Amino acid sequence: MTHQPQFAVVTDGGLDAFPDLRNGVPVAPFSLTFGTQNYRMDEITREWLFQELQRNPAHPTSSQPTPQDWAEAYRAAGAGGLPVLALTISAGLSGSRNAAEQALALVPGVDVTIHDTRTLSAAQAFQVHAAVTAAERGESLETALAWVRRTHEETELYFTIETLEYLRRGGRIGRVQATLGGLLNLKPVITVDKEAAIYTNVGRARSYKGAIEAVAAQVTARHGEGTPLRLGLLYGSVREDADALLAAIRARHPVVWSGFAGVNPVLNVHTGPRALGVAAAPGNWVWER
Repeated sequence: MTHQPQFAVVTDGGLDAFPDLRNGVPVAPFSLTFGTQNYRMDEITREWLFQELQRNPAHPTSSQPTPQDWAEAYRAAGAGGLPVLALTISAGLSGSRNAAEQALALVPGVDVTIHDTRTLSAAQAFQVHAAVTAAERGESLETALAWVRRTHEETELYFTIETLEYLRRGGRIGRVQATLGGLLNLKPVITVDKEAAIYTNVGRARSYKGAIEAVAAQVTARHGEGTPLRLGLLYGSVREDADALLAAIRARHPVVWSGFAGVNPVLNVHTGPRALGVAAAPGNWVWER
């Protein structure tokens, strides 16, 4: 049974999209700059980025979407005259939400609601999936926002990285470095703080293999051993890292859904090539209960 959607969904380049989730929405892309060269996220691949990080002496910087980028996404989504729900990466991590608000002046004919996901990556993907599911079912924008908020409340995002160097260079390290002190060879376990919606360190390990176990242990500590979970697994340059994390979590939890996504190039610039993460939430999706 098909329903008439009452709104459309857009998001930004903070999203790591999963093929098995409803993540196929217009995206306001972030961009990368290497020296004097600027690239939009939709123009580059992960493989290109990994090669460039090895051969290019310039350290890349990332830029939030411009108001024009957001306006294009709004127009694409609202082409049928529908209101638009825009889900942004956490305003604590990027100025994208600010650009999304500035873009409203560029699309006077489109009715836009902006919602800060207060997270990013796979956890943002879960919220986009909730919003698009609501739209496809003909639910109201209010119902979609309720599902998105509940999805946020129950979803935790944890990740680890091989080196803190990229977070440090990108100026994103703040509370993480403060917690780890000068021990830059330790592998941190990082989450997005639910209150402040910024990165904070919740664990550490001496080896990368230990860090994978530490991420799995955080998931169990948060959700309780034996709780059935949905898992959005993320990987940087080493796909097998995500398989190892899935196996570690499976040892303690039934997994009701799992999907894999490569960390997008703009986020990978901050983590460094070898990175691993997971968005974990309990049981079925909120609308399946």
